[in-house]
Amino acid sequence: MVSAMDDRSRHFSTPPSIDEVAAQYGSLIKRVAAGYENDHSLLEDLVQEIYVSIWRALPKFRGESSLRTFVARIATNRSVTHVIRAMKVPRATDLSDELQSTCDPPEAQVIAHEQRDRLVNAVRTLPLAYRQTALLMLEGLTTGEVAYALGLTDNAVYVRMNRAREMLKRIMGELE
Repeated sequence: MVSAMDDRSRHFSTPPSIDEVAAQYGSLIKRVAAGYENDHSLLEDLVQEIYVSIWRALPKFRGESSLRTFVARIATNRSVTHVIRAMKVPRATDLSDELQSTCDPPEAQVIAHEQRDRLVNAVRTLPLAYRQTALLMLEGLTTGEVAYALGLTDNAVYVRMNRAREMLKRIMGELE
């Protein structure tokens, strides 16, 4: 039999440490951030900003959603803030995309990398509302988790994902 004290202690259990979050959700955080930032050094900065935001928010985590959804919401919100802030900064001249890598990875890695790049580039061209939804769905979040992370209804997420899917089909067809 579970006593009232056991039930209260479960409800107010200690939130996970930032190290536990990093170990479990580090890849998710990096992929969400990469959906918003293309520049490698700025991407690293964004990931660090996300970790700091999660670290600050962890004591407030009440378990109303899964930890994964909580982390995805913070990562998405911080990434959107990053994009908005970056839009206010004048752009510097970008390096040419024609720079070649000095190392030749195995053919399978190249093919996988190109396919992933095509998809990421296509997702980056989507309007922000559809990009957010697509990125979180690609992370494997459920419709309900995406809805919570973005503050939407399940139906709104379903509609956005269908529209994003149609846009991605068109974009990917044009890239071929």
